[in-house]
Amino acid sequence: MEEIDRQILALLADDGRMSFTDLAKETGLSVSAVHQRVRRLQKRGVVQGFTARLDHARIGLPLTAFVSIKPIDPAAPDDAPERLAHLTAIEACHSVAGDESYILKVRVGSPNELEDLLQRIRAAANVATRTTVVLSTPWEGRPPRPDGPAAGPEL
Repeated sequence: MEEIDRQILALLADDGRMSFTDLAKETGLSVSAVHQRVRRLQKRGVVQGFTARLDHARIGLPLTAFVSIKPIDPAAPDDAPERLAHLTAIEACHSVAGDESYILKVRVGSPNELEDLLQRIRAAANVATRTTVVLSTPWEGRPPRPDGPAAGPEL
């Protein structure tokens, strides 16, 4: 990947609504060249979309939890993601190595709603659950920066 594409990706990671004009100013390219590069990054699947970051507490979903699941019957088909897809309180489903099969990130309005969701997860996927409730989130949703080292600054 070219350095200019990395720079465009870093700018879009900071502000996905940045205009092509502003991207052009920041990169030193013409507006049409930036537009062409962004479209190419989209076609290659590097940029997969643009989303809004929500304040979950303000939309009535202040409780975040991570729910680890593993099948009750290890011989059962590994189809938990499909069985749980209809539960919109599940924000993410990650296949993991370790004792559990998947870790789900969920957002709900209250502990009672979490308890109800856990029952629905267990019933829908025939799984055992282990739940960790998030107390606070110092930061989240930080995209990887294609313009710097993954491990952070050198010491």
